[in-house]
Amino acid sequence: MGLLDRVKQNQTGVPAPAAPATNGPPSAVAAVTAIPMDRRPAPVESAAPSLSSRAAAVAVGGEMTPAFTAAKVQIHSKLIEKYADQIDSSNKPGVREKIVELAEEYFRTTAMTMTKADKERLVESVLDDVLGLGPLEALLADPSITEIMANHPKQIYVEKSGEPTLSAVTFESERQMRQVIDRIVSLVGRRVDESTPICDARLKDGSRVNVVIPPIALKGPCLTIRKFAKEKWGPADVVNRFRSSSPEVMTFLRSCVRARFNILVSGGTGSGKTTLLNILSSFIPETERLITCEDAAELQLQQPHWIQLESRPPNVEGKGAVPIRELVKSCLRMRPDRIIVGECRGGEALDMLQAMNTGHDGSMSTLHANNPKECLVRLETLVLQAGQDLPSRAIRETIGSAIHLIVQQSRLRGGVRRIVSVAEITGVKDGDVQFQELFVFRQIGVNSEGKAVGYHTATGIRPMRMDHLRSEGEDVPEGLFTPTPQPPPDKLY
Repeated sequence: MGLLDRVKQNQTGVPAPAAPATNGPPSAVAAVTAIPMDRRPAPVESAAPSLSSRAAAVAVGGEMTPAFTAAKVQIHSKLIEKYADQIDSSNKPGVREKIVELAEEYFRTTAMTMTKADKERLVESVLDDVLGLGPLEALLADPSITEIMANHPKQIYVEKSGEPTLSAVTFESERQMRQVIDRIVSLVGRRVDESTPICDARLKDGSRVNVVIPPIALKGPCLTIRKFAKEKWGPADVVNRFRSSSPEVMTFLRSCVRARFNILVSGGTGSGKTTLLNILSSFIPETERLITCEDAAELQLQQPHWIQLESRPPNVEGKGAVPIRELVKSCLRMRPDRIIVGECRGGEALDMLQAMNTGHDGSMSTLHANNPKECLVRLETLVLQAGQDLPSRAIRETIGSAIHLIVQQSRLRGGVRRIVSVAEITGVKDGDVQFQELFVFRQIGVNSEGKAVGYHTATGIRPMRMDHLRSEGEDVPEGLFTPTPQPPPDKLY
C-alpha cells in the first residue's frame, strides 16, 4: 500500500484494495509486505534512552497519525512542485529552510495544530526522504547501533552491544525502501534491478551495504548495513574498552607489523576482521607507501601516503568489470611498500602470496575461516581458484614462506568479539604447512548476561622469528610469552 493510499484509508476508514502477491517491480509490489496496523510492532519505550535524540523521536513519539501522514504528503508534494529545480543535495540547511517555510504555510492554511516536537519531527522526516535515507537516518545517527538489518519494509532489526533487537522504525512502503536502496547504490556507481538483484555498496562514511531484492528476496527488498564507527578506534580501545585483546597480544602484534611480518586476519562473518585490520595498519610508519585493494572500500587507514583501489562490477552489457585480482596485479607496478587486500575471496590469493614473496613484506589481508588450521586450508583452496593448475606442494611451499602470522578473530556467545589466537607459521614439514600458537583466548564460561568470558594468555612458546624482530629494532620482552594463570571469576572478561 503506498503512502497516499494509507492517507486515504486513514481519512475515510475504507481499506485500500490489496495488491496481488507478486515479485514484480516496486510499483506492482508496494503492498506485498505491508503489515496490518494491529500486527505492527509497537514502539518500545525502554529503548528510547539509548537512542540518539532523533532516533528516540522516531521510536517513542514517532507513530504515523493520519494528520501527520497527510501533512508530510502535502509538504513533500509542494516541495517538489515549487522547488524541484532548486533542490541542492549539498545545501542541506537551504533545503531544510524551504521545508520549514512550506510546513508553516500548510499549518496556516489548514488551521492544523501540532506540538513543537512533532513539527520538528515532521520537518526532519521530509528532509530525510528528500536528501537522506528516509527512516534509516535515525538509526544511522544512533552511535550505539552497529548494524541495521531490514528484512523487509516493515521489519528492521538493529544490533546493539552485539545483540540483535527489533526496531520500532519501519519504512512507509516498499516503494520508499526501493527509493532508499537506489539512492545508496547510485552513490557508488552501481545498480540493482531484476537482472542484478544482489549488490554490495557503501555509504559515504564507509559503512558496508548489502542489498538483495526480488525475485531473489521473496518477502521484498532486504537491506543490511554494517556501520562504521564515527570515531576511529585505536589499539587502546581494543585492549581497554572492548577487551578484545590483552596488552601483551597487542604489544606483540605492534612489533610484528613494524618488523614487516606478512599477516593474515582470519575470522567469521561479523567477527571484526576489517576493524582489526584497520587497527593493525595504524602501526605502519607514515613514511611508507600503502595501496589497498578492496571489493567495497571499507578500510580507513591513517597514513598520508595511501592509495585506495576498488573493484568494479560489469555494466549493463556485462562488460567493464575490474575484479580485485586485476587490482592486485596493477598495484605491483605502482611501487608499493605494502599491499593490503581487504579480503581474499578468490584467485587474488595467489597474486597476494606472490607479492608477499617478491619484496612486499609487511602486507596484510583478511580471510573467512574458523581457526588457523582451516585458514591455511581455505587459502590453498582460493589459490586453486586462480586456475593455474599448480601442484598442492608448490602452493603450500608458497604459503609457508609468504605468511608469517595468522591472527584469528572470533565473535563469541553474546556478541563479544575477541582475538582468540595468534599463530606463527613455522614452515612446511611432510608436505603440510606448520604453525604454532603463541597466544590464545581461553573461554571459561558465560556470565549472567549470557556473554562468553575468559582471559588471554601466552602458550609459553617462544616465536621462531625473535631474532628477526630484534634485528628490525623491535625489543620484544621475553616475559610476553609467559603463560598467564587463570584469574579469579571477577577478573574474567
